[in-house]
Amino acid sequence: MADSFEADVVIIGAGVIGLACGRAIARAGREVIVLEAEDQIAIHTSSRNSEVIHAGLYYATGSLKARHCVNGRRMLYNYLDAHGVAVNRCGKLVVAIGEAEAGELGNILARAQANGVEELRLLDGAEARVMEPALSPDVAAAIHSPVSGIFDSHAYFLALQGELEDAGGSIAFNTPVLSGAVETGHIRLETGGNNPATIRARTVVNAAGHCAPHIAATIEGPHTAGLPETHFAKGSYFGISGRTPFSRLIYPMPTSSSLGLHLTIDLGGRGKVGPDAEWLPEGAAPPFDYRVDPARAAIFHGEVSRYWPGLTLARLTPDYSGIRPKIVPRGAPSGDFRIEGADAHGSQGLVNLLGIESPGLTSSLAIAEHVAELAG
Repeated sequence: MADSFEADVVIIGAGVIGLACGRAIARAGREVIVLEAEDQIAIHTSSRNSEVIHAGLYYATGSLKARHCVNGRRMLYNYLDAHGVAVNRCGKLVVAIGEAEAGELGNILARAQANGVEELRLLDGAEARVMEPALSPDVAAAIHSPVSGIFDSHAYFLALQGELEDAGGSIAFNTPVLSGAVETGHIRLETGGNNPATIRARTVVNAAGHCAPHIAATIEGPHTAGLPETHFAKGSYFGISGRTPFSRLIYPMPTSSSLGLHLTIDLGGRGKVGPDAEWLPEGAAPPFDYRVDPARAAIFHGEVSRYWPGLTLARLTPDYSGIRPKIVPRGAPSGDFRIEGADAHGSQGLVNLLGIESPGLTSSLAIAEHVAELAG
């Protein structure tokens, strides 16, 4: 027979959002347990990205993505400094190839300024090449964002875990949530793994990343009427052998599904490019195949050489990939975060976090603050 026990707050998922939410809620004085299906923290979306601290340039003004990215970035830099986590405020250039793309930069700049992004400058091509001489002569203009950067995300995850535990919270690994129901005064969860249990929690925060919509659907309650369909887009990265002749992040113009094949330099000085956007078939579900197809190198070379003509195909090597949890289908405008409590969906005690893709890492502390307010 499964064990049965009561809990105050249960967080589903020990990715960066679950850890940040758990930390915030535990530090507010509540008893928190985080349920994680895997045997370690943050091994999927949280750790399979560019480790970029986003400024907040691209997101619709007034959206949760815009608000939480800008506020979260400021909070994140303060947190990293206070906890001694390695960070490089290297800045980035968003580059436009040709006059047609250059004409679109003004819209990005205006949106970014409306979002509250600081210190932005619009450059012509010559000014951009003074900053980064390896850029293509076809770069007609660029936006310089000094507040963008990169950081050691894994050290950040460990810091969040440490503060969660210092505040009295705990993480139960190998504990998948199988089903549940919203009942009077609590939410009942049925968990699997080595020690199946029935948990009756006063508050449940569904921060399960890829699996969040599925888990929300398996918990019976009024919220199930408005759940979005789930779609997944795989983003692959290729490493760059040898020295990379840039000191800043280089971004092409964004697309509807991604920020383009951008170039980053990690804290060790190693360059990489990605991610692309390879939509998985409808109905795809975890576990995912994270292998990178070497044949995609030609696509990467073709795109990246538009702004860096000195890159050769031979310097690209398959690196790693991640899966974006989308709540909009292919071809649709990028969706906003969905962070919903009972006022939005009618299920008392439940907070759902759906479609938390980029810029979720940058936004994590701001999202956690929002969720702590919803959790009461």
